[in-house]
Amino acid sequence: MKKKKNLQKSKSDNSNIKNNIEYHSNEPKQDTSPIVYQKSKLKHELSIFERELTEKQKEFVNIALNKDTKMVFVSGPAGTSKTYITIYSALKLLNQKKVSDLLYIRSAVESADSKIGFLPGEADEKMAPYIQPLLEKLAELLPNRDIETLQKENRLDSIPLGFLRGLNWNAKCIVADEAQNMTVKEITTLITRVGEFSKVFILGDPDQSDINGKSGFMKIMNAFDDVESKENGIYTFKFTEEDIVRSGLVKYIVKKLKNVKPQ
Repeated sequence: MKKKKNLQKSKSDNSNIKNNIEYHSNEPKQDTSPIVYQKSKLKHELSIFERELTEKQKEFVNIALNKDTKMVFVSGPAGTSKTYITIYSALKLLNQKKVSDLLYIRSAVESADSKIGFLPGEADEKMAPYIQPLLEKLAELLPNRDIETLQKENRLDSIPLGFLRGLNWNAKCIVADEAQNMTVKEITTLITRVGEFSKVFILGDPDQSDINGKSGFMKIMNAFDDVESKENGIYTFKFTEEDIVRSGLVKYIVKKLKNVKPQ
């Protein structure tokens, strides 16, 4: 009788064990992500130079690196690190393999008060003066060997604003600088090139437009400054004169110039 009881107990224990086991299929979970053409991800880690960030800069980086963020409009006066902190975030995204390459776009608009005239050469040569801010920021953030590797692997690119139609950007980080010199039509063309897995940053200083009142930057930024846009991954971020980090002198100059009306 004892043996029979133990046998029944053993069967009962086995039944409980079976009930508590979670059965997992050997088949991998199906990836429902859209299939798109994209460049292979970075195979080595970039040695990004770190420096202490302000609380406002940290807030921006958190938004930029968030997996749900797809587009950020960034406004702010000169010296607030708009370009620096965006390129810093772009390099972080490359390291995290969230994007494959960096595309820098800037309007080829010269100062309304001073023009250098016709530039000789091909499109790349003509754009060379306009991509200097990108090259400067890369030199601040990366050792030369990493910059050379990115260039060798064609992970750094720039393109004139007027050559965007028909393009489709997948898994890219797009930085559109000096957007205060872009019209509504130009910004519309830019932001409708965005494909899957890309992040776009549109940077502008509303006080330094050179296109005589035709700027579309603040109009479009304000159009996306709402809850619904955030729910769709589109954010607006505003630096102010209090966030100027270039120098104490620039902070003073920007404050004083608020009282000067342009002619």
